[in-house]
Amino acid sequence: MTRATGNRPPSAKEWRLNLYLSERDPATRARVVLDTGDNVLESCAEAHRNPYDSAVPEIGDELAAGRALISMGRQLLRAAAGGITAAGAPEDAPPAPLWFPQE
Repeated sequence: MTRATGNRPPSAKEWRLNLYLSERDPATRARVVLDTGDNVLESCAEAHRNPYDSAVPEIGDELAAGRALISMGRQLLRAAAGGITAAGAPEDAPPAPLWFPQE
C-alpha cells in the first residue's frame, strides 16, 4: 500500500471513508470503505441483539460500526508494517497489542 516518496514537499491529503449500516433484526451489519486515492480498503462486521434484550437499533449500529472500524485499523497497520519491511527498515520486536480481541 505504501510507496517511497523521495524528496517531495509536505502535502495535505484527504481520504474518504464511507460507513454503510444495514439492519435485519436481530442483526446489524456495518461495511466500511476507505479510499485513499491510491488504494481502496474494505472491512465488514456485525452485531447481534440478544432476543431477550430490548430493540435499540442505535446500539447495534454502534457495535457493528466500531467493530468494522477496528478491523479497518488493523488492515492499515498491517499495510504499514508491510511498507516498513519493504522499505528495508530493521526488524524490531512488535509493539504490545492495545487489547486482546476475542473474535
